[in-house]
Amino acid sequence: MQAMGPPIFFDTTGATPLGVVAFWLTFYAWVLSELFLGWKKRAPATASAQDRGSRWMVIAGVWLSVTLGIGLAFAVPALALRTGRPAFLLVGIALMIAGMALRWYAIRVLGRSFTFIVATQPGQQVMDRGPYRLVRHPSYSGSLITILGVLVACANPLSLLGLLPALIGYAYRIRVEEETLSENLGEAYRSYMRRTRRLIPFLL
Repeated sequence: MQAMGPPIFFDTTGATPLGVVAFWLTFYAWVLSELFLGWKKRAPATASAQDRGSRWMVIAGVWLSVTLGIGLAFAVPALALRTGRPAFLLVGIALMIAGMALRWYAIRVLGRSFTFIVATQPGQQVMDRGPYRLVRHPSYSGSLITILGVLVACANPLSLLGLLPALIGYAYRIRVEEETLSENLGEAYRSYMRRTRRLIPFLL
């Protein structure tokens, strides 16, 4: 029986060249967009930074997730899905695009209050418009959807375990961020926390 690696690479196991090219174009668009955000959305000098290393936890978690997910698909090809592989590749690409769109939308709604480190700014108010009406961290939801898309495109159920490092990184980031916002924005933010979810509307 032929071993099947992830269809995100050129092979003879069902991945089309167009699908592979589309995946990597989307992947590098994601990477470049995150590099751009890291440069563009630096905290201003007037911000009070209380990041506690959460930025690096998130970055490490994201890249470990991608590496682990792809690595597991190569390491255990016996578990690869053998039918519908082009469909999994396309679904993965669609999830990546949807995740990036949600993240950019959330960042645009948050405006100048969004920074790559946990920080509050003078006069900052609780944001409860757009995607923030239902979840407190929609930009993180978007990132996790994008990572999930990469893992789904590997067409190997074991690759989904790769999501764990990113979940751990974002869980730490969310804890640090919510403690900071609760302290600096007071009861307004605590009330907002009581009526919203962290990442998934009505669930989580």
